Amino acid sequence: MHITRCLHTAILVSDLTQAEHFYGTVLGLPKVDRVLKFPGAWYEVDGYQIHLMVGEVPALHDPAQWGRNRHIAFAVADLDATKSHLLAHNCPIQASASGRAALFTQDPDGNVIELNQRVEA
Repeated sequence: MHITRCLHTAILVSDLTQAEHFYGTVLGLPKVDRVLKFPGAWYEVDGYQIHLMVGEVPALHDPAQWGRNRHIAFAVADLDATKSHLLAHNCPIQASASGRAALFTQDPDGNVIELNQRVEA
């Protein structure tokens, strides 16, 4: 087997309307066409898709350390501006415990999102 690239991540959400607001408006991800009939929505960033699916959302494994839970990570250009944007939208934030230029937030269902300011070489 030779895996050539990652295509998508599926995220369970309980309230599709709230989730669409978070992923589409707060995070600013562009929505893409979806061909499946069960409730959900698809978003895409740089050729990688995020599939929101309505279902029962499991509890966090470690509620105190968000980065030690299942999560999806996105690179951001400016972590300080990202932090201010999330706070303006009343999103919870937690700094990375590692000291990296990263922070964590949660969608309305508690799914963890890492936002990482990476320096490109």
